[in-house]
Amino acid sequence: MIRFNAPGITARYLYTMKTLAKSWQLDSWFSTDERLHSLYPASVQQLAGKHWTPLNIARMAVQFLVPGEGARVLDIGSGVGKFCLSGAYFKPHASFHGIEQRKELAGYAEMARNTLGLFNVSFSHGNFTQLNLRHYDHIYFFNSFYENLVGTDKIDDTIQYSPALFNYYNRYLYKQLDQMPAGTRVVTFHSLSEEMPPCYEMVQIEVEDSLKFYIKI
Repeated sequence: MIRFNAPGITARYLYTMKTLAKSWQLDSWFSTDERLHSLYPASVQQLAGKHWTPLNIARMAVQFLVPGEGARVLDIGSGVGKFCLSGAYFKPHASFHGIEQRKELAGYAEMARNTLGLFNVSFSHGNFTQLNLRHYDHIYFFNSFYENLVGTDKIDDTIQYSPALFNYYNRYLYKQLDQMPAGTRVVTFHSLSEEMPPCYEMVQIEVEDSLKFYIKI
């Protein structure tokens, strides 16, 4: 007669079911852009069309930015965190960090992270010039400087805008990227490429030339 340890089996079964339920729930959140956007208030969702990275773009970007386990990816101007959250979901063995200078948006990103229960992603409120980029391996950049130009769509009026800031941020990022080690990967989306030093080789371009993939040589 074979005896089973019922309590042990029950505990293991419950753990498995809870894990599966969490996985299914997470899959549901990332099933469509609209479903993921529902994490945020309606007033914030209005920014999605022009200021948030679509899931299909995020998937392509992280495939390139995470060549192996343990990669550390930085998103400059992370907004409500959609790219970093998507990256953390698509690449659970990499880590993602987003920096955003609007405190309210950084707060929404953190709340979304808590709801999703993702532990390989973090956010901070601040200016990217306060960071040491060498603490990260690879970088995603959805042209967060562009709204400094005259006549462009602004997210809100909580920060200063000026063409001088656009030029300053571009020059600063250019210098920081130039100091990164060989093999550093950068993905830009809707960027004018002014921030990219010539030591980076463009190895791929997608989505009507709006998504560009670079490696430092």
